[in-house]
Amino acid sequence: MNQLMDLFSLKGKTAAVIGGSGVLGGEMVKALAAAGANVAIFYSSNQSGAQSQQKEVEKLGRRSLVCHADTRDETSLKKAFEEIESEFGGVDILVNAPGVNSVTPVMEIDEEEWDRILDINLKGVFYASRIAAAMMIEKNIKGSIINISSASSEIPLSKVFTYSISKAGVNNMTRFLAREFAPDGIRVNALLPGFFPAEQNRKILTQERTESIFRHTPMQRFGEPSELSGALIWLASNAASSFVTGAVIPVDGGFTSMTI
Repeated sequence: MNQLMDLFSLKGKTAAVIGGSGVLGGEMVKALAAAGANVAIFYSSNQSGAQSQQKEVEKLGRRSLVCHADTRDETSLKKAFEEIESEFGGVDILVNAPGVNSVTPVMEIDEEEWDRILDINLKGVFYASRIAAAMMIEKNIKGSIINISSASSEIPLSKVFTYSISKAGVNNMTRFLAREFAPDGIRVNALLPGFFPAEQNRKILTQERTESIFRHTPMQRFGEPSELSGALIWLASNAASSFVTGAVIPVDGGFTSMTI
Protein backbone atom coordinates (compact mmCIF):
# COMPACT_ATOMS: atom_id res chain seq x y z
CA MET A 1 0.00 0.00 0.00
CA ASN A 2 2.81 2.43 0.84
CA GLN A 3 4.40 1.81 -2.55
CA LEU A 4 1.09 2.62 -4.24
CA MET A 5 0.67 5.81 -2.22
CA ASP A 6 4.22 6.85 -3.09
CA LEU A 7 3.24 6.87 -6.77
CA PHE A 8 0.86 9.75 -6.05
CA SER A 9 2.96 11.60 -3.50
CA LEU A 10 3.92 15.20 -4.29
CA LYS A 11 6.09 15.57 -1.21
CA GLY A 12 8.85 18.11 -1.76
CA LYS A 13 7.20 19.50 -4.92
CA THR A 14 6.01 23.03 -5.55
CA ALA A 15 2.77 23.68 -7.39
CA ALA A 16 1.48 26.94 -8.82
CA VAL A 17 -2.28 27.23 -9.31
CA ILE A 18 -3.47 30.08 -11.50
CA GLY A 19 -7.08 30.77 -10.59
CA GLY A 20 -6.49 29.19 -7.19
CA SER A 21 -8.85 31.58 -5.44
CA GLY A 22 -11.96 30.21 -7.18
CA VAL A 23 -14.19 27.25 -6.32
CA LEU A 24 -12.59 24.64 -8.59
CA GLY A 25 -9.12 26.17 -8.37
CA GLY A 26 -9.36 26.27 -4.59
CA GLU A 27 -10.27 22.60 -4.45
CA MET A 28 -7.20 21.86 -6.58
CA VAL A 29 -5.02 23.89 -4.22
CA LYS A 30 -6.17 21.78 -1.28
CA ALA A 31 -5.75 18.50 -3.19
CA LEU A 32 -2.17 19.35 -4.16
CA ALA A 33 -1.32 20.30 -0.59
CA ALA A 34 -2.94 17.11 0.74
CA ALA A 35 -0.71 15.13 -1.63
CA GLY A 36 2.36 16.83 -0.14
CA ALA A 37 3.05 19.85 -2.34
CA ASN A 38 3.79 23.40 -1.31
CA VAL A 39 1.42 25.67 -3.23
CA ALA A 40 1.58 29.14 -4.77
CA ILE A 41 -1.97 30.50 -5.13
CA PHE A 42 -2.49 33.00 -7.95
CA TYR A 43 -5.31 35.54 -7.96
CA SER A 44 -6.20 38.57 -10.06
CA SER A 45 -9.01 40.19 -8.03
CA ASN A 46 -10.16 37.73 -5.35
CA GLN A 47 -7.44 38.27 -2.76
CA SER A 48 -9.62 37.13 0.15
CA GLY A 49 -10.33 33.85 -1.67
CA ALA A 50 -6.60 33.28 -2.19
CA GLN A 51 -5.84 34.04 1.45
CA SER A 52 -8.57 31.64 2.53
CA GLN A 53 -6.98 28.89 0.45
CA GLN A 54 -3.58 29.77 1.91
CA LYS A 55 -4.93 29.01 5.38
CA GLU A 56 -6.21 25.65 4.16
CA VAL A 57 -2.78 24.77 2.77
CA GLU A 58 -1.07 25.72 6.01
CA LYS A 59 -3.55 23.63 8.02
CA LEU A 60 -2.25 20.66 6.04
CA GLY A 61 1.30 21.48 7.12
CA ARG A 62 2.49 22.76 3.74
CA ARG A 63 4.10 26.04 2.83
CA SER A 64 2.14 28.48 0.71
CA LEU A 65 2.46 31.75 -1.13
CA VAL A 66 -0.23 34.13 -2.42
CA CYS A 67 0.69 35.72 -5.75
CA HIS A 68 -1.13 38.55 -7.47
CA ALA A 69 -0.91 38.55 -11.26
CA ASP A 70 -2.81 39.74 -14.29
CA THR A 71 -2.79 36.64 -16.50
CA ARG A 72 -3.16 38.85 -19.59
CA ASP A 73 0.18 40.50 -18.83
CA GLU A 74 3.31 38.40 -19.32
CA THR A 75 5.42 40.80 -17.24
CA SER A 76 3.01 40.50 -14.32
CA LEU A 77 3.14 36.71 -14.52
CA LYS A 78 6.93 36.71 -14.69
CA LYS A 79 7.13 38.76 -11.49
CA ALA A 80 4.86 36.26 -9.73
CA PHE A 81 6.99 33.31 -10.84
CA GLU A 82 10.09 35.15 -9.63
CA GLU A 83 8.42 35.29 -6.20
CA ILE A 84 7.89 31.53 -6.37
CA GLU A 85 11.50 30.97 -7.33
CA SER A 86 12.66 33.14 -4.43
CA GLU A 87 10.39 31.35 -1.93
CA PHE A 88 10.58 27.73 -3.13
CA GLY A 89 13.49 27.57 -5.58
CA GLY A 90 11.36 26.75 -8.61
CA VAL A 91 8.10 25.17 -9.71
CA ASP A 92 7.39 21.48 -10.44
CA ILE A 93 3.68 21.66 -11.25
CA LEU A 94 1.64 24.35 -12.97
CA VAL A 95 -2.16 24.25 -12.98
CA ASN A 96 -3.73 26.71 -15.40
CA ALA A 97 -7.26 27.21 -14.08
CA PRO A 98 -8.25 30.77 -15.01
CA GLY A 99 -11.73 31.17 -16.41
CA VAL A 100 -14.12 33.95 -17.32
CA ASN A 101 -17.38 33.55 -19.17
CA SER A 102 -20.23 35.55 -20.67
CA VAL A 103 -23.75 34.72 -21.83
CA THR A 104 -23.87 37.46 -24.46
CA PRO A 105 -25.65 36.38 -27.67
CA VAL A 106 -23.31 35.91 -30.63
CA MET A 107 -24.54 38.95 -32.55
CA GLU A 108 -24.05 41.20 -29.50
CA ILE A 109 -20.50 40.24 -28.49
CA ASP A 110 -18.28 43.30 -28.70
CA GLU A 111 -14.52 43.48 -29.16
CA GLU A 112 -13.81 44.24 -25.50
CA GLU A 113 -15.66 41.14 -24.29
CA TRP A 114 -14.12 38.92 -26.98
CA ASP A 115 -10.60 40.10 -26.16
CA ARG A 116 -11.07 39.85 -22.38
CA ILE A 117 -12.25 36.23 -22.46
CA LEU A 118 -9.65 35.05 -24.96
CA ASP A 119 -6.87 36.95 -23.19
CA ILE A 120 -7.61 35.43 -19.77
CA ASN A 121 -8.66 31.93 -20.81
CA LEU A 122 -6.20 31.34 -23.65
CA LYS A 123 -3.40 33.87 -23.87
CA GLY A 124 -2.86 33.72 -20.11
CA VAL A 125 -2.47 29.94 -20.26
CA PHE A 126 0.15 30.32 -22.99
CA TYR A 127 2.11 32.95 -21.07
CA ALA A 128 2.07 31.00 -17.80
CA SER A 129 3.01 27.72 -19.49
CA ARG A 130 5.92 29.30 -21.31
CA ILE A 131 7.24 31.03 -18.18
CA ALA A 132 6.92 27.90 -16.04
CA ALA A 133 8.49 25.69 -18.71
CA ALA A 134 11.45 28.05 -19.06
CA MET A 135 12.04 27.83 -15.31
CA MET A 136 11.73 24.03 -15.35
CA ILE A 137 14.16 23.73 -18.26
CA GLU A 138 16.70 26.06 -16.62
CA LYS A 139 16.59 24.04 -13.39
CA ASN A 140 16.30 20.62 -15.09
CA ILE A 141 12.94 19.98 -13.46
CA LYS A 142 10.86 17.24 -15.06
CA GLY A 143 7.64 19.04 -14.47
CA SER A 144 3.94 18.76 -15.18
CA ILE A 145 1.68 21.42 -16.68
CA ILE A 146 -2.06 20.81 -16.30
CA ASN A 147 -4.52 22.99 -18.17
CA ILE A 148 -8.22 23.17 -17.33
CA SER A 149 -10.45 22.79 -20.35
CA SER A 150 -14.25 22.46 -20.51
CA ALA A 151 -16.95 20.21 -21.92
CA SER A 152 -17.84 23.14 -24.17
CA SER A 153 -14.45 22.81 -25.88
CA GLU A 154 -15.59 19.58 -27.54
CA ILE A 155 -19.30 20.17 -28.10
CA PRO A 156 -20.55 23.68 -29.00
CA LEU A 157 -22.92 24.73 -26.20
CA SER A 158 -25.44 27.52 -26.30
CA LYS A 159 -24.83 30.76 -24.37
CA VAL A 160 -21.04 30.33 -23.99
CA PHE A 161 -19.71 31.19 -27.45
CA THR A 162 -16.43 32.96 -26.71
CA TYR A 163 -15.70 30.80 -23.67
CA SER A 164 -16.13 27.63 -25.75
CA ILE A 165 -13.74 28.91 -28.40
CA SER A 166 -11.15 29.81 -25.77
CA LYS A 167 -11.33 26.33 -24.23
CA ALA A 168 -11.10 24.62 -27.63
CA GLY A 169 -7.89 26.61 -28.03
CA VAL A 170 -6.68 25.30 -24.66
CA ASN A 171 -7.09 21.72 -25.93
CA ASN A 172 -5.08 22.46 -29.05
CA MET A 173 -2.42 24.33 -27.09
CA THR A 174 -2.13 21.45 -24.63
CA ARG A 175 -1.29 19.01 -27.41
CA PHE A 176 1.05 21.43 -29.12
CA LEU A 177 2.99 22.28 -25.94
CA ALA A 178 3.16 18.59 -25.01
CA ARG A 179 5.03 17.99 -28.25
CA GLU A 180 7.16 21.09 -27.76
CA PHE A 181 8.30 20.35 -24.20
CA ALA A 182 8.51 16.54 -24.26
CA PRO A 183 12.25 16.52 -25.11
CA ASP A 184 12.83 18.46 -21.88
CA GLY A 185 10.89 15.95 -19.79
CA ILE A 186 7.97 18.31 -19.20
CA ARG A 187 4.51 16.80 -19.57
CA VAL A 188 1.52 18.90 -20.63
CA ASN A 189 -2.03 17.60 -20.22
CA ALA A 190 -5.52 18.95 -19.66
CA LEU A 191 -8.48 18.09 -17.51
CA LEU A 192 -11.85 18.52 -19.20
CA PRO A 193 -14.48 19.06 -16.49
CA GLY A 194 -18.14 18.60 -17.18
CA PHE A 195 -20.65 20.68 -15.26
CA PHE A 196 -19.38 21.79 -11.87
CA PRO A 197 -21.61 24.65 -10.67
CA ALA A 198 -19.57 27.70 -9.65
CA GLU A 199 -20.10 31.43 -9.56
CA GLN A 200 -19.16 31.93 -13.22
CA ASN A 201 -21.71 29.47 -14.59
CA ARG A 202 -24.44 29.39 -11.94
CA LYS A 203 -26.26 32.34 -13.54
CA ILE A 204 -26.98 30.33 -16.69
CA LEU A 205 -28.04 27.14 -14.90
CA THR A 206 -31.78 27.64 -15.11
CA GLN A 207 -34.05 24.72 -14.30
CA GLU A 208 -34.59 24.11 -18.02
CA ARG A 209 -30.87 24.12 -18.74
CA THR A 210 -30.13 21.91 -15.74
CA GLU A 211 -32.66 19.35 -16.94
CA SER A 212 -31.09 19.45 -20.41
CA ILE A 213 -27.61 18.90 -18.96
CA PHE A 214 -28.77 15.93 -16.91
CA ARG A 215 -30.45 14.37 -19.95
CA HIS A 216 -27.11 14.62 -21.77
CA THR A 217 -25.02 13.37 -18.82
CA PRO A 218 -25.19 9.57 -18.36
CA MET A 219 -24.53 9.96 -14.62
CA GLN A 220 -27.43 12.47 -14.46
CA ARG A 221 -25.91 14.88 -11.98
CA PHE A 222 -23.44 17.73 -11.58
CA GLY A 223 -19.85 17.07 -10.54
CA GLU A 224 -18.52 17.91 -7.09
CA PRO A 225 -15.32 20.01 -7.03
CA SER A 226 -13.50 17.27 -5.09
CA GLU A 227 -14.13 14.83 -7.95
CA LEU A 228 -11.43 16.53 -10.02
CA SER A 229 -8.80 15.84 -7.39
CA GLY A 230 -7.93 12.25 -8.29
CA ALA A 231 -7.25 13.01 -11.94
CA LEU A 232 -5.37 16.17 -10.99
CA ILE A 233 -2.99 14.36 -8.62
CA TRP A 234 -2.49 11.55 -11.14
CA LEU A 235 -1.40 14.05 -13.82
CA ALA A 236 0.69 16.06 -11.35
CA SER A 237 2.74 13.06 -10.24
CA ASN A 238 5.58 12.05 -12.53
CA ALA A 239 5.63 8.63 -10.91
CA ALA A 240 1.94 7.94 -11.56
CA SER A 241 1.60 9.37 -15.09
CA SER A 242 5.16 9.41 -16.40
CA PHE A 243 4.18 8.37 -19.95
CA VAL A 244 1.12 10.61 -20.27
CA THR A 245 1.42 13.83 -22.22
CA GLY A 246 -0.79 15.63 -24.73
CA ALA A 247 -3.90 14.07 -23.22
CA VAL A 248 -7.22 15.81 -22.60
CA ILE A 249 -8.91 13.84 -19.82
CA PRO A 250 -12.69 14.17 -19.41
CA VAL A 251 -14.07 14.30 -15.88
CA ASP A 252 -17.63 14.90 -16.96
CA GLY A 253 -19.96 12.10 -15.92
CA GLY A 254 -19.98 10.89 -19.50
CA PHE A 255 -21.19 14.18 -21.04
CA THR A 256 -18.76 14.18 -23.98
CA SER A 257 -19.48 10.52 -24.75
CA MET A 258 -23.21 11.15 -25.22
CA THR A 259 -24.78 11.61 -28.64
CA ILE A 260 -28.43 10.62 -29.02
